[in-house]
Amino acid sequence: MDRRRRLWLSAGLAVLLALVVVLAAVIAGSGRTSSGPSPSSASAGATATRTPSPTRSPTKSPAPTAAAPAPPTIPELSATPMNILVIGSDSRANARDQNNQTVTTGQSSDQRSDCLMLIHVPADRHKVYGISIMRDNWVDIPGYGASKINASLEVGGIPLVVRTVETLLGTHIDHTVMLDFQGFKVLTDALGGIDVNVTLPFTASFDTHHTFVAGVNHLDGEAALEFVRERYSFVDGDYQRVRNQQTFLRALLSKLRGGIQTPAAVLGLVKFATNYLTVDQGYDPAAVAILAYALRTVDPGASVFFTLPTAGTGTSPDGQSIVVPDYAGIGEVSAALRDDTLPEYVAAHGC
Repeated sequence: MDRRRRLWLSAGLAVLLALVVVLAAVIAGSGRTSSGPSPSSASAGATATRTPSPTRSPTKSPAPTAAAPAPPTIPELSATPMNILVIGSDSRANARDQNNQTVTTGQSSDQRSDCLMLIHVPADRHKVYGISIMRDNWVDIPGYGASKINASLEVGGIPLVVRTVETLLGTHIDHTVMLDFQGFKVLTDALGGIDVNVTLPFTASFDTHHTFVAGVNHLDGEAALEFVRERYSFVDGDYQRVRNQQTFLRALLSKLRGGIQTPAAVLGLVKFATNYLTVDQGYDPAAVAILAYALRTVDPGASVFFTLPTAGTGTSPDGQSIVVPDYAGIGEVSAALRDDTLPEYVAAHGC
């Protein structure tokens, strides 16, 4: 076992123990059974009623055996829809620390959202809907003004990203999950890599200049990061990058599905993931485990990913290259989220 994996396991142990303590409050049954007095015990003052035969040795009663602890359990998630905002930070440092500093002090940080995706989980959890939001969408950031949507993380941290997306989509976000470059690579490696189906082969224009061939590619953390970040190799730039991010997330769901079928497996995943994910205050390890376990019924092949409608590209008043939001199209998505009619929206638009 290499040094990084040893450190990962030891760091995750404390998180796992804390999670087990939290879940213990909702585990049904104690996992142990009470036992009566030992068969060899006798009440005080009792007299022998039989003398053992001198030709036989007294037989000792076996010591009572404690029942094995019950396996861990995880409560079922209530059958209600949920919206989760996934934020991929472009921080080369520690996105969590930078976010906390921005939220605490109000000072801008050196990070923007390289990826923004709203994950809608329907009540039946048979599939999920992933809605990618182009990072260069020129929108109104509450309290800040018109700018690219990815700047909301820089100037206001996760809370401002949430307010901006909620305002844009007219919907409530229940929870947020943020991951930076280093966390992305470590988690991908910890899962043993991810298999993605590359439909548009290319060679990354940065870092290791990894070559992605047509067909299924097995990606380690570094290659996976280059896969979801590349844009200069494509004619339509960020649009293909967003499609690659959707491809990766679908592959990740497929990988995770086999590892979240039992509570013990879920706890193992949460153990290491909690060290690298930044989540909102109401999304503690227990909540992460409950959601992860609920997603065991999701069919990645049936899940749908699409990009929030845009009206092409343009130039901002201050000369930046931007993506122009299609507010009429966004209104249709908002209505589908509000009215629980995403299946109808997807069918009508061929997503």
